[in-house]
Amino acid sequence: QVQLVESGGGLVQAGGSLRLSCAASGRTFSSSAMGWFRQAPGKEREFVAGISWSADNTYYADSVKGRFTISRDNAKKTVYLQVDSLKPEDTAVYYCAARKLWRSVATTASAYDYWGQGTQVTVSS
Repeated sequence: QVQLVESGGGLVQAGGSLRLSCAASGRTFSSSAMGWFRQAPGKEREFVAGISWSADNTYYADSVKGRFTISRDNAKKTVYLQVDSLKPEDTAVYYCAARKLWRSVATTASAYDYWGQGTQVTVSS
């Protein structure tokens, strides 16, 4: 079982930056692909970024490429999402998610087995 707790969200002006963190509990974190998703009011949850268990591979939605960076520290059981050059359309609740052991990164929410409670990111214009 994996429990995930996000932090680092907040209110920021357009062009600003935040660093989101997702702390995991459980023994399997270092063997789990991780993803960040977001959900804006009235919209479906969408894939933002993903990272393989070894951190060798990262994936990004086209809308965030060049602005967001996903990373992980397996010793600290934490995955990060550095969000730069924020835009008002980035406003959403950001969720961290984990897949079960040894599975590859996926871009669909239904492929993930464990979810955090989310952290709100609000970007003002």
